[in-house]
Amino acid sequence: MTNPGDTERLPSLSEIPSASEQPGPAQTSPRTIDEHAPWLTESAYAWPNALAQDASGSGRRTGKATWVKRIVLLCVALIPLGIFFTGAAVVWTARTAEPHQADAIVVMGAAQYNGRPSNVFEARLEYALELYEDGYAPLIVVTGGKMPGDAYSEGETAANYFLEHGVPDSAIVGEFEGRDTWESMQGIVEVLEGTDVQSLLIVSDGFHLLRSQMMAEDLGFEASGAAAPDSPIRPWSGAELSYVIRETGGILVLLPTLVGLGFVPVRP
Repeated sequence: MTNPGDTERLPSLSEIPSASEQPGPAQTSPRTIDEHAPWLTESAYAWPNALAQDASGSGRRTGKATWVKRIVLLCVALIPLGIFFTGAAVVWTARTAEPHQADAIVVMGAAQYNGRPSNVFEARLEYALELYEDGYAPLIVVTGGKMPGDAYSEGETAANYFLEHGVPDSAIVGEFEGRDTWESMQGIVEVLEGTDVQSLLIVSDGFHLLRSQMMAEDLGFEASGAAAPDSPIRPWSGAELSYVIRETGGILVLLPTLVGLGFVPVRP
């Protein structure tokens, strides 16, 4: 306690340190930033900088996430367009396909009943016979296996049809095992191995042509298509629409294989 009579002694000018002698940033204790607030150490000053750096990094991560989100949304938006244009290509091919000269006519199989072709199958056979007689190709390839319990395969039914209509046996080549279009196309590669056949004229219903041609071309053939004009599956009918939808899905499922993401046996 200061006595009333005492006076506080002030330092003389010689006792006041010069500016150069005053502690600067380099002379500050590495642990104490402020001598009047010793609890404010370097770690206390470091956390705002760390927070700022983390916020900057988070911003970068947020930016990357935003771009990924945009790419995903773009892909999702493109899916309906892909489906639409694929379906449009199926219909376009069905309407515009015209027969071209080829090394062989391929008739895609369809339902048969104990050796008797269904109406859809018969329409394909009749048109293939007409094309053969008009000289579009010297050879006919019949395709299609059989379901369990069937006495005849689709290929056998087709071969018998052509024999009954005067086509010589030497002009008919058969693939009798395929249970779907892809298996039949692979079978065609085997039965034509060793021949000079390079181009195919595929006869089927219009909605089936695009997928069949894509498969044939992927297996090494030149391919064109011809739609059976008298098929009971009429253009623009509800039945055709259901098949177009199915073919669209089939083509989209097939695309990864055709672009090399799956195994495709290529014709030598």
